[in-house]
Amino acid sequence: MTARTDRDLRALLEQIDHKSYPAYKQTAGSYSFQDYSLTIDHVQGDPFAAPSHVTIKVSGKKAGFEKQFYEKRHRRIALEDLLSRRFHRQAEQYDHLAKGSGKSGAIETYRPGQEILETTACHIDEATGDIHYRFHIGFPANGRTINARELIKILFDFLPKCVKGALYYQESMAETLNKISALSDDQLFIRKELKKQGLSAFVADGSILPRKSGVSSVPMKDAIPFKAPESLKITLELPHRGSVSGLGIKNGVTLIVGGGYHGKSTLLSALELGIYNHIPGDGREYVITDDTAVKIRAEDGRSVHGADISLFINNLPDNRDTKRFFSEDASGSTSQAANVIEAVECQSKLLLIDEDTCATNFMIRDKLMQQVISKEQEPITPFIDRVRPLYEDCGISTIMVAGSFGAYFTLADTILQMDCYKPVDITERAKKAAADSSLSVPDNGHIDLNLSSRIPSLTKHFDLGGRIKTKTLGKDGFMLDHETVELRYVEQIVESGQQTALSRALLYVMKHCLGKKLSLTEILETLETQIKEKGIDTLSEGSYVAEGLTFVRPQEIAACLNRCRFLTYQ
Repeated sequence: MTARTDRDLRALLEQIDHKSYPAYKQTAGSYSFQDYSLTIDHVQGDPFAAPSHVTIKVSGKKAGFEKQFYEKRHRRIALEDLLSRRFHRQAEQYDHLAKGSGKSGAIETYRPGQEILETTACHIDEATGDIHYRFHIGFPANGRTINARELIKILFDFLPKCVKGALYYQESMAETLNKISALSDDQLFIRKELKKQGLSAFVADGSILPRKSGVSSVPMKDAIPFKAPESLKITLELPHRGSVSGLGIKNGVTLIVGGGYHGKSTLLSALELGIYNHIPGDGREYVITDDTAVKIRAEDGRSVHGADISLFINNLPDNRDTKRFFSEDASGSTSQAANVIEAVECQSKLLLIDEDTCATNFMIRDKLMQQVISKEQEPITPFIDRVRPLYEDCGISTIMVAGSFGAYFTLADTILQMDCYKPVDITERAKKAAADSSLSVPDNGHIDLNLSSRIPSLTKHFDLGGRIKTKTLGKDGFMLDHETVELRYVEQIVESGQQTALSRALLYVMKHCLGKKLSLTEILETLETQIKEKGIDTLSEGSYVAEGLTFVRPQEIAACLNRCRFLTYQ
Protein backbone atom coordinates (compact mmCIF):
# COMPACT_ATOMS: atom_id res chain seq x y z
CA MET A 1 0.00 0.00 0.00
CA THR A 2 1.40 3.37 -1.05
CA ALA A 3 2.08 5.72 1.86
CA ARG A 4 -0.19 8.73 1.89
CA THR A 5 1.22 12.23 1.60
CA ASP A 6 0.21 15.68 2.72
CA ARG A 7 -1.31 16.20 -0.77
CA ASP A 8 -3.56 13.19 -0.20
CA LEU A 9 -4.68 14.61 3.13
CA ARG A 10 -5.46 18.00 1.63
CA ALA A 11 -7.42 16.41 -1.22
CA LEU A 12 -9.40 14.27 1.25
CA LEU A 13 -10.25 17.29 3.40
CA GLU A 14 -11.43 19.24 0.36
CA GLN A 15 -13.54 16.26 -0.64
CA ILE A 16 -15.33 15.92 2.73
CA ASP A 17 -15.78 19.66 3.30
CA HIS A 18 -19.37 20.54 4.34
CA LYS A 19 -20.22 16.87 4.94
CA SER A 20 -21.55 15.46 8.20
CA TYR A 21 -18.95 15.47 10.99
CA PRO A 22 -18.42 11.65 11.11
CA ALA A 23 -16.81 11.89 7.65
CA TYR A 24 -13.71 13.21 9.47
CA LYS A 25 -13.13 9.56 10.51
CA GLN A 26 -11.75 8.97 7.00
CA THR A 27 -8.68 11.06 7.87
CA ALA A 28 -7.37 8.59 10.45
CA GLY A 29 -3.91 7.30 9.54
CA SER A 30 -0.40 8.52 8.70
CA TYR A 31 0.72 11.13 6.17
CA SER A 32 4.21 12.14 5.12
CA PHE A 33 4.90 15.86 5.02
CA GLN A 34 8.11 17.38 3.68
CA ASP A 35 9.89 17.57 7.04
CA TYR A 36 7.93 15.18 9.27
CA SER A 37 5.10 12.68 9.34
CA LEU A 38 1.66 13.33 10.81
CA THR A 39 -0.48 10.54 12.26
CA ILE A 40 -4.12 11.14 13.10
CA ASP A 41 -4.52 8.50 15.80
CA HIS A 42 -8.12 9.10 16.82
CA VAL A 43 -10.83 11.37 15.43
CA GLN A 44 -13.35 12.87 17.83
CA GLY A 45 -16.98 11.83 17.36
CA ASP A 46 -18.39 15.35 17.18
CA PRO A 47 -17.11 18.94 17.58
CA PHE A 48 -18.14 19.02 21.24
CA ALA A 49 -16.21 15.87 22.19
CA ALA A 50 -12.61 15.73 23.42
CA PRO A 51 -10.28 16.92 20.62
CA SER A 52 -8.72 14.49 18.15
CA HIS A 53 -5.39 12.81 18.94
CA VAL A 54 -2.44 13.41 16.62
CA THR A 55 1.25 12.51 16.60
CA ILE A 56 4.14 14.27 14.88
CA LYS A 57 7.26 12.26 14.08
CA VAL A 58 10.50 13.97 13.12
CA SER A 59 13.45 11.79 12.16
CA GLY A 60 16.58 12.22 14.27
CA LYS A 61 18.56 13.14 11.18
CA LYS A 62 16.22 15.98 10.26
CA ALA A 63 15.75 17.18 13.85
CA GLY A 64 19.50 17.62 14.09
CA PHE A 65 20.09 17.25 17.84
CA GLU A 66 23.49 15.83 18.77
CA LYS A 67 23.38 12.35 20.28
CA GLN A 68 25.04 13.54 23.49
CA PHE A 69 21.79 15.31 24.41
CA TYR A 70 19.60 12.17 24.39
CA GLU A 71 21.73 9.01 24.60
CA LYS A 72 21.49 8.87 28.42
CA ARG A 73 18.11 8.63 30.12
CA HIS A 74 18.43 11.69 32.37
CA ARG A 75 19.64 13.87 29.49
CA ARG A 76 16.94 12.55 27.18
CA ILE A 77 14.21 13.44 29.65
CA ALA A 78 15.66 16.94 30.04
CA LEU A 79 15.63 17.42 26.25
CA GLU A 80 12.11 16.04 25.92
CA ASP A 81 11.00 18.49 28.58
CA LEU A 82 12.62 21.39 26.72
CA LEU A 83 10.97 20.43 23.42
CA SER A 84 7.58 20.10 25.15
CA ARG A 85 7.90 23.61 26.55
CA ARG A 86 8.90 24.98 23.16
CA PHE A 87 6.05 23.26 21.34
CA HIS A 88 3.53 24.48 23.91
CA ARG A 89 4.70 28.08 23.47
CA GLN A 90 4.49 27.77 19.68
CA ALA A 91 1.05 26.14 19.66
CA GLU A 92 -0.37 28.58 22.21
CA GLN A 93 -0.17 31.31 19.55
CA TYR A 94 -2.57 29.40 17.28
CA ASP A 95 -4.98 27.92 19.83
CA HIS A 96 -8.58 28.60 18.66
CA LEU A 97 -7.48 30.86 15.79
CA ALA A 98 -9.34 28.44 13.55
CA LYS A 99 -13.02 29.05 14.22
CA GLY A 100 -16.07 26.84 14.59
CA SER A 101 -18.44 25.27 17.08
CA GLY A 102 -17.57 23.27 20.19
CA LYS A 103 -13.86 22.41 20.49
CA SER A 104 -13.16 23.61 16.94
CA GLY A 105 -9.68 25.07 16.53
CA ALA A 106 -8.41 23.93 19.92
CA ILE A 107 -4.73 22.99 19.96
CA GLU A 108 -4.09 21.28 23.27
CA THR A 109 -0.51 20.43 24.21
CA TYR A 110 1.24 19.15 27.30
CA ARG A 111 2.16 22.07 29.56
CA PRO A 112 5.03 21.19 31.91
CA GLY A 113 5.25 22.71 35.37
CA GLN A 114 8.41 23.54 37.29
CA GLU A 115 9.39 19.88 37.52
CA ILE A 116 11.13 17.89 34.78
CA LEU A 117 9.18 14.67 34.33
CA GLU A 118 9.18 11.89 31.77
CA THR A 119 5.95 12.02 29.79
CA THR A 120 4.34 10.36 26.79
CA ALA A 121 3.70 13.77 25.18
CA CYS A 122 7.26 13.88 23.85
CA HIS A 123 9.55 10.90 23.38
CA ILE A 124 12.98 10.69 21.79
CA ASP A 125 14.37 7.36 20.64
CA GLU A 126 17.77 7.00 22.34
CA ALA A 127 19.12 4.97 19.41
CA THR A 128 17.93 7.05 16.44
CA GLY A 129 17.05 10.45 17.88
CA ASP A 130 13.59 10.26 16.28
CA ILE A 131 11.15 12.62 18.02
CA HIS A 132 7.52 11.66 18.64
CA TYR A 133 5.27 14.48 19.85
CA ARG A 134 1.62 13.86 20.81
CA PHE A 135 -1.07 16.48 21.22
CA HIS A 136 -4.72 17.22 20.40
CA ILE A 137 -6.54 19.23 17.76
CA GLY A 138 -10.21 20.19 17.76
CA PHE A 139 -11.32 19.39 14.21
CA PRO A 140 -13.39 22.41 13.12
CA ALA A 141 -17.08 22.34 12.28
CA ASN A 142 -20.01 24.66 11.75
CA GLY A 143 -22.65 23.07 13.92
CA ARG A 144 -22.03 19.41 13.09
CA THR A 145 -20.93 20.08 9.52
CA ILE A 146 -17.26 19.73 8.62
CA ASN A 147 -15.34 22.97 8.12
CA ALA A 148 -12.33 21.50 6.33
CA ARG A 149 -10.91 24.86 5.30
CA GLU A 150 -10.24 25.71 8.94
CA LEU A 151 -8.59 22.33 9.56
CA ILE A 152 -6.44 22.84 6.46
CA LYS A 153 -5.35 26.13 8.01
CA ILE A 154 -4.28 24.29 11.20
CA LEU A 155 -2.54 21.35 9.50
CA PHE A 156 -0.87 23.15 6.64
CA ASP A 157 -0.19 26.62 8.03
CA PHE A 158 -0.05 26.60 11.85
CA LEU A 159 1.38 23.12 12.44
CA PRO A 160 4.47 23.31 10.18
CA LYS A 161 5.49 26.52 11.98
CA CYS A 162 5.11 24.82 15.37
CA VAL A 163 7.15 21.80 14.29
CA LYS A 164 9.94 23.87 12.77
CA GLY A 165 10.03 26.29 15.68
CA ALA A 166 10.01 23.65 18.42
CA LEU A 167 11.28 20.25 17.29
CA TYR A 168 14.22 21.19 15.06
CA TYR A 169 17.67 22.16 16.24
CA GLN A 170 18.51 25.84 15.84
CA GLU A 171 21.80 27.59 16.53
CA SER A 172 20.03 29.83 19.04
CA MET A 173 19.30 26.72 21.17
CA ALA A 174 22.96 25.78 21.69
CA GLU A 175 23.41 27.58 25.01
CA THR A 176 20.10 26.32 26.41
CA LEU A 177 20.83 22.74 25.35
CA ASN A 178 24.20 22.74 27.05
CA LYS A 179 22.65 24.30 30.14
CA ILE A 180 19.84 21.76 30.60
CA SER A 181 22.15 18.86 29.82
CA ALA A 182 24.76 20.03 32.33
CA LEU A 183 22.08 20.66 34.96
CA SER A 184 20.67 17.14 34.52
CA ASP A 185 24.19 15.73 35.01
CA ASP A 186 24.69 17.81 38.16
CA GLN A 187 21.31 16.82 39.59
CA LEU A 188 22.03 13.14 39.02
CA PHE A 189 25.46 13.59 40.63
CA ILE A 190 23.89 15.11 43.77
CA ARG A 191 21.41 12.24 44.03
CA LYS A 192 24.27 9.77 43.99
CA GLU A 193 26.19 11.85 46.56
CA LEU A 194 23.24 11.73 48.96
CA LYS A 195 23.63 7.97 49.18
CA LYS A 196 27.43 8.10 49.39
CA GLN A 197 27.50 10.73 52.15
CA GLY A 198 24.59 9.46 54.24
CA LEU A 199 22.34 12.42 53.46
CA SER A 200 18.56 12.64 53.23
CA ALA A 201 18.58 15.92 51.30
CA PHE A 202 20.64 18.82 50.00
CA VAL A 203 19.57 22.46 49.66
CA ALA A 204 22.04 24.68 47.83
CA ASP A 205 22.88 28.17 49.04
CA GLY A 206 21.07 30.75 46.93
CA SER A 207 18.02 28.53 46.37
CA ILE A 208 14.67 30.33 46.18
CA LEU A 209 12.22 28.19 48.13
CA PRO A 210 9.04 30.33 48.43
CA ARG A 211 6.52 30.09 45.60
CA LYS A 212 4.54 32.94 44.07
CA SER A 213 1.29 31.85 45.74
CA GLY A 214 -0.58 28.84 47.03
CA VAL A 215 -1.86 28.15 43.51
CA SER A 216 1.32 28.98 41.59
CA SER A 217 4.51 26.92 41.62
CA VAL A 218 6.72 29.59 40.05
CA PRO A 219 9.31 31.18 42.36
CA MET A 220 8.37 34.22 44.41
CA LYS A 221 9.95 37.47 43.28
CA ASP A 222 12.25 39.22 45.78
CA ALA A 223 12.25 36.13 48.04
CA ILE A 224 15.06 35.68 50.56
CA PRO A 225 17.69 33.29 49.12
CA PHE A 226 18.42 30.21 51.21
CA LYS A 227 21.71 30.14 53.11
CA ALA A 228 22.81 27.15 55.15
CA PRO A 229 24.14 27.62 58.68
CA GLU A 230 27.91 27.11 58.78
CA SER A 231 27.67 24.17 61.18
CA LEU A 232 25.54 22.19 58.71
CA LYS A 233 27.08 23.39 55.47
CA ILE A 234 28.65 20.95 53.05
CA THR A 235 30.33 21.54 49.69
CA LEU A 236 29.84 19.34 46.65
CA GLU A 237 32.04 19.36 43.56
CA LEU A 238 29.56 19.07 40.69
CA PRO A 239 30.69 17.89 37.24
CA HIS A 240 29.70 21.14 35.51
CA ARG A 241 28.87 23.86 38.00
CA GLY A 242 31.85 23.04 40.21
CA SER A 243 31.78 23.85 43.94
CA VAL A 244 28.29 24.23 45.36
CA SER A 245 27.74 24.77 49.09
CA GLY A 246 24.52 24.28 50.96
CA LEU A 247 22.62 22.50 53.69
CA GLY A 248 23.30 18.78 53.93
CA ILE A 249 20.56 17.11 55.96
CA LYS A 250 22.05 13.95 57.42
CA ASN A 251 20.14 10.71 57.74
CA GLY A 252 18.43 10.46 61.12
CA VAL A 253 15.78 12.60 62.80
CA THR A 254 15.66 16.25 61.76
CA LEU A 255 13.29 18.86 63.18
CA ILE A 256 12.39 22.11 61.43
CA VAL A 257 11.03 24.56 64.00
CA GLY A 258 10.27 28.26 64.31
CA GLY A 259 7.44 30.74 64.56
CA GLY A 260 4.49 30.90 62.20
CA TYR A 261 5.13 32.30 58.70
CA HIS A 262 8.92 31.99 59.05
CA GLY A 263 9.34 29.34 56.34
CA LYS A 264 9.11 25.94 58.07
CA SER A 265 6.49 24.46 55.75
CA THR A 266 8.06 26.21 52.77
CA LEU A 267 11.30 24.32 53.37
CA LEU A 268 9.46 21.03 53.85
CA SER A 269 7.44 21.64 50.68
CA ALA A 270 10.65 22.19 48.72
CA LEU A 271 12.07 18.97 50.17
CA GLU A 272 8.99 16.88 49.35
CA LEU A 273 9.22 17.96 45.68
CA GLY A 274 13.01 17.54 45.70
CA ILE A 275 12.29 13.98 44.59
CA TYR A 276 11.94 15.53 41.11
CA ASN A 277 14.44 17.56 39.09
CA HIS A 278 13.49 21.19 38.47
CA ILE A 279 14.06 23.46 35.50
CA PRO A 280 16.85 26.07 35.33
CA GLY A 281 15.81 29.29 37.03
CA ASP A 282 13.19 27.64 39.22
CA GLY A 283 15.13 28.39 42.39
CA ARG A 284 14.79 24.78 43.54
CA GLU A 285 16.94 23.17 40.86
CA TYR A 286 19.58 22.30 43.47
CA VAL A 287 17.12 21.15 46.13
CA ILE A 288 17.56 17.38 45.95
CA THR A 289 15.86 14.88 48.24
CA ASP A 290 16.18 11.10 48.64
CA ASP A 291 14.00 9.90 45.77
CA THR A 292 12.15 7.39 47.99
CA ALA A 293 10.90 10.14 50.33
CA VAL A 294 7.18 10.06 51.19
CA LYS A 295 5.09 12.86 52.69
CA ILE A 296 3.11 11.48 55.64
CA ARG A 297 -0.12 13.02 56.91
CA ALA A 298 -3.43 12.12 58.53
CA GLU A 299 -6.05 11.24 55.95
CA ASP A 300 -9.43 10.95 57.65
CA GLY A 301 -11.89 8.82 55.73
CA ARG A 302 -9.45 6.88 53.53
CA SER A 303 -9.85 3.15 53.11
CA VAL A 304 -7.25 0.84 54.65
CA HIS A 305 -7.11 -2.79 53.54
CA GLY A 306 -5.00 -5.26 55.44
CA ALA A 307 -2.18 -2.96 56.64
CA ASP A 308 -0.26 -4.04 59.73
CA ILE A 309 -0.54 -0.93 61.92
CA SER A 310 0.23 -2.79 65.16
CA LEU A 311 3.48 -0.84 65.52
CA PHE A 312 1.30 2.15 66.43
CA ILE A 313 -2.22 0.86 67.19
CA ASN A 314 -3.10 -2.05 69.50
CA ASN A 315 -5.85 -3.27 71.82
CA LEU A 316 -8.72 -1.39 70.18
CA PRO A 317 -11.90 -1.45 72.29
CA ASP A 318 -13.76 -3.47 69.64
CA ASN A 319 -10.92 -6.02 69.49
CA ARG A 320 -10.24 -5.32 65.82
CA ASP A 321 -7.12 -6.96 64.39
CA THR A 322 -4.48 -4.28 63.86
CA LYS A 323 -2.00 -6.70 62.29
CA ARG A 324 -4.43 -6.86 59.39
CA PHE A 325 -6.39 -3.66 59.78
CA PHE A 326 -9.41 -2.95 57.59
CA SER A 327 -11.46 0.22 57.47
CA GLU A 328 -13.54 2.01 54.86
CA ASP A 329 -13.42 5.21 56.94
CA ALA A 330 -10.15 5.39 58.83
CA SER A 331 -9.64 7.97 61.58
CA GLY A 332 -6.83 10.52 61.61
CA SER A 333 -4.57 8.32 63.75
CA THR A 334 -5.26 5.00 62.00
CA SER A 335 -4.92 6.58 58.56
CA GLN A 336 -1.59 8.15 59.51
CA ALA A 337 -0.37 4.88 60.98
CA ALA A 338 -1.32 3.14 57.72
CA ASN A 339 0.45 5.82 55.68
CA VAL A 340 3.69 5.25 57.62
CA ILE A 341 3.52 1.47 57.32
CA GLU A 342 2.65 1.61 53.62
CA ALA A 343 5.60 3.96 53.01
CA VAL A 344 7.89 1.46 54.73
CA GLU A 345 6.36 -1.36 52.68
CA CYS A 346 7.26 0.40 49.41
CA GLN A 347 10.89 0.85 50.50
CA SER A 348 10.83 4.53 51.50
CA LYS A 349 13.89 5.56 53.48
CA LEU A 350 12.68 9.07 54.37
CA LEU A 351 9.43 10.26 55.97
CA LEU A 352 8.44 13.94 55.62
CA ILE A 353 5.96 15.19 58.22
CA ASP A 354 4.32 18.55 58.94
CA GLU A 355 2.55 18.66 62.29
CA ASP A 356 -0.16 20.91 60.77
CA THR A 357 -1.51 17.94 58.78
CA CYS A 358 -1.03 15.30 61.48
CA ALA A 359 -3.34 13.65 63.98
CA THR A 360 -2.06 15.04 67.29
CA ASN A 361 -2.84 11.86 69.23
CA PHE A 362 -0.78 9.89 66.73
CA MET A 363 2.23 12.17 67.14
CA ILE A 364 2.49 12.66 70.90
CA ARG A 365 0.95 12.27 74.38
CA ASP A 366 2.08 14.88 76.86
CA LYS A 367 3.15 14.08 80.42
CA LEU A 368 -0.09 15.18 82.05
CA MET A 369 -2.21 13.10 79.69
CA GLN A 370 -0.02 10.07 80.42
CA GLN A 371 -0.63 10.58 84.14
CA VAL A 372 -4.42 10.86 83.75
CA ILE A 373 -4.93 8.20 81.06
CA SER A 374 -2.80 5.14 81.70
CA LYS A 375 -0.88 3.46 78.92
CA GLU A 376 -3.08 0.37 79.24
CA GLN A 377 -6.13 2.51 78.41
CA GLU A 378 -4.56 4.10 75.32
CA PRO A 379 -4.38 1.91 72.18
CA ILE A 380 -2.10 4.36 70.33
CA THR A 381 1.67 4.17 70.61
CA PRO A 382 2.56 7.67 69.38
CA PHE A 383 5.10 8.38 66.67
CA ILE A 384 7.42 10.00 69.22
CA ASP A 385 7.97 6.52 70.68
CA ARG A 386 8.85 5.07 67.28
CA VAL A 387 10.78 7.79 65.46
CA ARG A 388 14.21 6.78 66.83
CA PRO A 389 13.80 3.00 66.40
CA LEU A 390 12.55 3.58 62.84
CA TYR A 391 15.94 5.09 62.08
CA GLU A 392 18.23 3.07 64.34
CA ASP A 393 16.66 -0.34 63.67
CA CYS A 394 15.23 0.13 60.18
CA GLY A 395 17.29 2.92 58.57
CA ILE A 396 14.24 5.12 57.98
CA SER A 397 14.92 8.82 58.53
CA THR A 398 12.39 11.52 59.41
CA ILE A 399 12.30 15.23 58.62
CA MET A 400 9.53 16.91 60.57
CA VAL A 401 8.12 20.41 60.87
CA ALA A 402 7.28 21.05 64.52
CA GLY A 403 5.77 24.25 65.87
CA SER A 404 4.47 22.89 69.18
CA PHE A 405 5.94 19.39 69.65
CA GLY A 406 8.93 20.39 71.77
CA ALA A 407 9.20 16.91 73.25
CA TYR A 408 10.82 15.78 69.99
CA PHE A 409 13.88 17.89 70.89
CA THR A 410 15.19 15.04 73.01
CA LEU A 411 15.13 12.64 70.05
CA ALA A 412 16.35 14.76 67.16
CA ASP A 413 19.82 14.56 65.64
CA THR A 414 19.47 18.00 64.05
CA ILE A 415 17.19 20.90 64.93
CA LEU A 416 16.81 23.75 62.45
CA GLN A 417 15.04 26.97 63.30
CA MET A 418 13.61 28.92 60.38
CA ASP A 419 13.93 32.62 61.21
CA CYS A 420 12.56 34.90 58.47
CA TYR A 421 13.26 32.15 55.92
CA LYS A 422 16.84 31.79 57.19
CA PRO A 423 17.81 28.44 58.75
CA VAL A 424 19.67 28.50 62.07
CA ASP A 425 21.22 25.44 63.71
CA ILE A 426 19.81 25.42 67.25
CA THR A 427 20.46 21.75 68.00
CA GLU A 428 22.67 22.33 71.04
CA ARG A 429 20.52 25.11 72.50
CA ALA A 430 17.25 23.21 72.02
CA LYS A 431 18.60 20.02 73.56
CA LYS A 432 19.91 21.94 76.56
CA ALA A 433 16.53 23.60 77.01
CA ALA A 434 14.87 20.19 76.81
CA ALA A 435 17.23 18.80 79.46
CA ASP A 436 16.68 21.79 81.75
CA SER A 437 12.91 21.43 81.48
CA SER A 438 13.09 17.79 82.61
CA LEU A 439 11.33 16.53 79.49
CA SER A 440 11.18 12.76 79.69
CA VAL A 441 12.91 10.79 76.97
CA PRO A 442 10.58 8.15 75.53
CA ASP A 443 11.59 4.57 76.16
CA ASN A 444 11.75 3.69 72.47
CA GLY A 445 13.02 0.15 72.75
CA HIS A 446 13.60 -1.80 69.53
CA ILE A 447 11.33 -2.65 66.64
CA ASP A 448 11.36 -5.29 63.96
CA LEU A 449 9.58 -4.25 60.76
CA ASN A 450 9.49 -7.54 58.92
CA LEU A 451 6.15 -6.79 57.32
CA SER A 452 4.41 -9.70 55.66
CA SER A 453 3.97 -9.27 51.90
CA ARG A 454 0.34 -8.47 51.19
CA ILE A 455 -1.29 -9.99 48.09
CA PRO A 456 -3.97 -7.79 46.48
CA SER A 457 -7.15 -9.14 44.89
CA LEU A 458 -10.36 -7.65 43.46
CA THR A 459 -13.55 -7.44 45.49
CA LYS A 460 -15.80 -6.64 42.51
CA HIS A 461 -16.03 -7.82 38.92
CA PHE A 462 -14.50 -5.86 36.04
CA ASP A 463 -14.64 -6.91 32.39
CA LEU A 464 -10.87 -7.10 32.05
CA GLY A 465 -11.15 -8.44 28.50
CA GLY A 466 -13.27 -5.51 27.39
CA ARG A 467 -12.85 -1.77 27.44
CA ILE A 468 -12.65 -0.20 30.88
CA LYS A 469 -13.18 3.54 30.82
CA THR A 470 -10.90 5.82 32.82
CA LYS A 471 -11.33 9.51 33.56
CA THR A 472 -8.70 11.70 35.20
CA LEU A 473 -10.01 14.10 37.87
CA GLY A 474 -7.26 16.71 37.69
CA LYS A 475 -4.73 16.14 40.47
CA ASP A 476 -7.35 14.72 42.84
CA GLY A 477 -7.65 11.19 41.49
CA PHE A 478 -9.36 9.28 38.70
CA MET A 479 -12.38 7.16 37.85
CA LEU A 480 -12.23 3.55 36.71
CA ASP A 481 -15.62 2.75 35.20
CA HIS A 482 -17.89 4.00 38.01
CA GLU A 483 -15.32 3.63 40.81
CA THR A 484 -13.44 6.69 42.10
CA VAL A 485 -9.88 6.42 43.40
CA GLU A 486 -9.22 9.48 45.57
CA LEU A 487 -5.60 10.62 45.77
CA ARG A 488 -5.93 14.30 46.63
CA TYR A 489 -3.89 13.85 49.82
CA VAL A 490 -0.99 12.11 48.09
CA GLU A 491 0.86 15.40 48.04
CA GLN A 492 3.82 14.50 45.84
CA ILE A 493 1.59 14.14 42.79
CA VAL A 494 2.12 17.41 40.93
CA GLU A 495 0.12 17.09 37.70
CA SER A 496 -2.91 15.36 36.22
CA GLY A 497 -0.80 13.26 33.84
CA GLN A 498 0.48 11.36 36.87
CA GLN A 499 -3.10 10.50 37.80
CA THR A 500 -3.62 9.22 34.26
CA ALA A 501 -0.49 7.10 34.60
CA LEU A 502 -1.75 5.72 37.91
CA SER A 503 -5.08 4.76 36.34
CA ARG A 504 -3.16 2.88 33.63
CA ALA A 505 -0.86 1.29 36.22
CA LEU A 506 -3.91 0.09 38.14
CA LEU A 507 -5.44 -1.37 34.97
CA TYR A 508 -2.13 -3.08 34.16
CA VAL A 509 -2.01 -4.63 37.64
CA MET A 510 -5.62 -5.80 37.39
CA LYS A 511 -5.01 -7.45 34.00
CA HIS A 512 -1.54 -8.92 34.45
CA CYS A 513 -0.65 -9.26 38.14
CA LEU A 514 -3.64 -10.10 40.30
CA GLY A 515 -4.17 -13.54 38.75
CA LYS A 516 -0.57 -14.48 39.50
CA LYS A 517 -0.96 -13.92 43.25
CA LEU A 518 1.95 -11.50 43.32
CA SER A 519 2.61 -9.54 46.50
CA LEU A 520 2.39 -5.75 46.47
CA THR A 521 6.19 -5.58 46.74
CA GLU A 522 6.60 -7.85 43.71
CA ILE A 523 4.06 -5.84 41.73
CA LEU A 524 5.88 -2.57 42.45
CA GLU A 525 9.23 -4.10 41.47
CA THR A 526 7.73 -5.38 38.21
CA LEU A 527 6.26 -2.00 37.28
CA GLU A 528 9.38 -0.05 38.29
CA THR A 529 11.60 -2.27 36.13
CA GLN A 530 9.22 -2.04 33.19
CA ILE A 531 8.94 1.76 33.37
CA LYS A 532 12.71 2.19 33.65
CA GLU A 533 13.46 -0.18 30.77
CA LYS A 534 10.60 0.66 28.38
CA GLY A 535 9.44 4.08 29.55
CA ILE A 536 6.21 5.29 31.10
CA ASP A 537 4.46 4.62 27.77
CA THR A 538 4.57 0.90 28.53
CA LEU A 539 1.56 1.38 30.83
CA SER A 540 -0.63 2.32 27.86
CA GLU A 541 -0.02 -1.15 26.36
CA GLY A 542 0.13 0.18 22.82
CA SER A 543 -3.03 2.29 22.95
CA TYR A 544 -2.95 6.03 22.43
CA VAL A 545 -3.50 7.82 25.72
CA ALA A 546 -5.59 10.95 25.28
CA GLU A 547 -4.47 12.86 28.35
CA GLY A 548 -0.86 11.68 28.29
CA LEU A 549 1.06 9.76 30.91
CA THR A 550 3.55 11.35 33.27
CA PHE A 551 6.19 9.60 35.37
CA VAL A 552 5.17 8.19 38.75
CA ARG A 553 7.33 6.47 41.35
CA PRO A 554 6.61 3.09 42.95
CA GLN A 555 5.58 5.07 46.05
CA GLU A 556 2.70 6.77 44.21
CA ILE A 557 1.67 3.51 42.56
CA ALA A 558 1.56 1.90 46.01
CA ALA A 559 -0.49 4.83 47.34
CA CYS A 560 -2.95 4.30 44.50
CA LEU A 561 -3.28 0.54 45.06
CA ASN A 562 -3.64 1.02 48.81
CA ARG A 563 -6.54 3.47 48.39
CA CYS A 564 -8.60 1.41 45.93
CA ARG A 565 -11.83 0.50 47.68
CA PHE A 566 -12.34 -2.43 45.26
CA LEU A 567 -9.03 -4.09 46.20
CA THR A 568 -8.43 -6.15 49.29
CA TYR A 569 -5.28 -7.80 50.62
CA GLN A 570 -4.59 -11.30 51.85
